[in-house]
Parts: sequence; C-alpha cells; structure tokens
Amino acid sequence: MSSTSVPGLTRFNTSTDNEAQALLHEVCASSAWGSSLLAQRPFATVEALLAAGDAATAELTAEDLAEAMAGHPPIGRPKPGDPTSSREQSGMAGASEELKAEMLELNLAYQDKFGHVFLICATGRTGEQMRDAVRERIDHSPEQEREIVRAELGKINRIRLTRLVEEESA
Repeated sequence: MSSTSVPGLTRFNTSTDNEAQALLHEVCASSAWGSSLLAQRPFATVEALLAAGDAATAELTAEDLAEAMAGHPPIGRPKPGDPTSSREQSGMAGASEELKAEMLELNLAYQDKFGHVFLICATGRTGEQMRDAVRERIDHSPEQEREIVRAELGKINRIRLTRLVEEESA
C-alpha cells in the first residue's frame, strides 16, 4: 500500500513541519519521539510510519519517557474536554465509586514510588483490569517498570498513529 492509497498518510506527509509536529505531539508528548518521526517523512506506508514510531519509542531516554508520560492523565481522571483520553480510558467510565476511589489511591501510591503517572494502554481494558495491573506493577523495580512503561507507550503510540492517519483521511 502506498501513501497515495491512504489519504490520511498523504496529508500527514505533505503537511508543514509545524502542523506535523503538532499532530505528532498529540500522539506522544516526547519531543524527541516527534522529532524522530518528523525527520523521516515522507512515509511510504502506514506500516513504515508505525515501524518508525516503534523505533523512536525504543530509543527514548529516561528523560524522554518522563516527558512522554507527562502528557498522559492518571487512569480514572481523563483530561477534561479531551476526547482522546476519555475514549482511551472508557473502561473506567462505568466503574463503581469504590473502584474509582481504589484507582485514585493506587495511582497516588504508584506515583509516590516511581515519580510518574501509572501508564498503561487502557484501550479495551476494564477498570478492574487496570486496577489489577497497577496492583501487580507497583511491586516492580524502577528498571522493570521503565521497560513496561516503554512497551505500554509503544502500544498507545501505535493506536494513536493509526487513528491519526485514519482521521486525517476523513
């Protein structure tokens, strides 16, 4: 599949650097990640774009990961007025008040231990699954958790990049 057969990819490839940088920042708040993808345009296929995103995620430093995580709201508290975080965290929307309170407590404990928000690819997960994940991950070492965060960020970025080229074609 060429970029000419994917209008959203063509539009992304031909947008100005400032426009593309803004779009990439919506996908991932790491400036290093966005700059890496921006420098590789144009992409011949969506698969090439996703592969570049994966490679850029793999290369993020601890500081770059921190910058990326700063762009994500805590689970159970999507950014007001942000349809992306609301959509991605929809598994918490119907959660009981008890589960929401437990997630708040767990999020705070996680943040106290690791110094950053609990990051998980929440798309398609229930509130209970997210709660169970934070319960399990809070016992990890910072090194273990950093690599899990990198993997989760990669999943989120892939979903968002795919949505970007799909939405851009609409």
